[in-house]
Amino acid sequence: MSVAATVERKLRDRFAPVRLTVTDDSHRHAGHAGARPEGETHFSVTIVSAAFAGLGRVARQRLVYAALAEELAGGIHALSLTTLAPGEADSNQNV
Repeated sequence: MSVAATVERKLRDRFAPVRLTVTDDSHRHAGHAGARPEGETHFSVTIVSAAFAGLGRVARQRLVYAALAEELAGGIHALSLTTLAPGEADSNQNV
């Protein structure tokens, strides 16, 4: 299973999102630290889940990092997150 597919599966299982987009941005980082020729090292994730309601940005990110701890310890070098609760506008909360 690809890293992207694993990320998507884990986030769906943990957060039951109403919207989830996992984008492999590795091609944009070729030659940079942590990049591998085969890719799957740099990802952007947008996730909308009721699990984030009432939580601040850092708390939401920590939940995602915990869900993906194995991947972050292994192959993922960079992860850009936009974490929203249903009804919130996507205001480019990237980190």
